[in-house]
Amino acid sequence: MEALPAAGGCERQPAVLVPGFTGSKEDFIALLQTLAQAGRRVVAIDMPGQYESRGPEDPAAYTCAALGQTIDAVVTSVADGPVHLLGHSFGGLVTRETVLAGNAPLLSYTLMSSGPSAVEGSSALDAQQLVTALGEAPTSELLAQIWWRHMDAPARESGLPEDVYTFLRERMLANSPVGLARMAAELTSAADRTAELAAVELPMLVLYGENDNVWSPQVQDTMAKRLRAERVVVPGAAHSPNVEAPETTASALTKFFNAAEAPKRTG
Repeated sequence: MEALPAAGGCERQPAVLVPGFTGSKEDFIALLQTLAQAGRRVVAIDMPGQYESRGPEDPAAYTCAALGQTIDAVVTSVADGPVHLLGHSFGGLVTRETVLAGNAPLLSYTLMSSGPSAVEGSSALDAQQLVTALGEAPTSELLAQIWWRHMDAPARESGLPEDVYTFLRERMLANSPVGLARMAAELTSAADRTAELAAVELPMLVLYGENDNVWSPQVQDTMAKRLRAERVVVPGAAHSPNVEAPETTASALTKFFNAAEAPKRTG
């Protein structure tokens, strides 16, 4: 998905937004136009195997390192110059690999509701149960069974509008079962590479909701300090400030993006 300024040209550098586990480009809909109004092109993607992006059947294609190489290619294709890169949740673990590889032309890096290493607690348990349910030979049929047996009722009972419920169901069932299983395994086993990331000379932002229940606010605060990164805590938001508080989130991102460009624009 792409957004451009409603009026005027793209005077600022573009941004690429990468979703999390079981997410998709649509997670950023509420941010896109507001971010674009600052004068930049904004692109949100599905990673390979997510929703409308077909992925290979090789599980090795869905490691953080392999997906990070794909993001590298996306960043390079978006613009001739450097871009702002953002990874949400699992997308943060993936885009971290892109940054560490050092090949993509980047102006800044944002970790949104992401952590330094594997998830723990109930989030880890959910991911591990998904891996177990999909088994050694994940198929679309197995994924459909998981949805109807375990996910459909909670989704319906959450009070979501019918169109949102339908989208969530269709998105989950469109995922690559192989990719979903491999990404879940990566989510529960990722190593802490914060020290390596801190050595990269790049403006960084750690942004998260004050009620995040995947990586705790304390964990993300500590990561931000280790990275010597800017930190923004979004009031009233949980794990998806891009959905739960889009205007506050977009404002913080625009401020950070513009500041990261300032030396290049004036120098």
